[in-house]
Amino acid sequence: METTTEKNIATFTHLSALTQYFIPFGNFIFPIVLWTSKKDKSEFVDYSGKQILNFQLSLLLYTIALALIAIPILIFTIFNNVPLSTIIHEDSFVIDNFNFGDNLGLITLGLTTVFIFICLKAAEFFLIIYASIKTSNGEKYKYPITIPFIK
Repeated sequence: METTTEKNIATFTHLSALTQYFIPFGNFIFPIVLWTSKKDKSEFVDYSGKQILNFQLSLLLYTIALALIAIPILIFTIFNNVPLSTIIHEDSFVIDNFNFGDNLGLITLGLTTVFIFICLKAAEFFLIIYASIKTSNGEKYKYPITIPFIK
């Protein structure tokens, strides 16, 4: 049976991943600090800390993979048909000879990766809230789509 203190620390470990919206890499720094401070004293906190860190590392890996797909597609699509004689006026930038029909497949793939990224970030937010609620009730929560880096 977990004590109230253990439940609170485990809950704050999950919630601390939301600091990424205010502090760069806060989703790694704060969970690591909370987890390492109490992992030897509580099995529940140790389990929760491993889960949130594995989830954040998995999302980082998925984000890098999506960026490796989307960014080259974006660059290739934009600059594929752009001639070197792009017209630059005083107030505007005009690209001649750009044909969306020739690049529709690549544009669709790029937009799909952006959509998947947005869905991942939304799912991350709600899963962190859900996990913190479950943890505050004393239940062990395992995130979906998580690669177990830390065992």
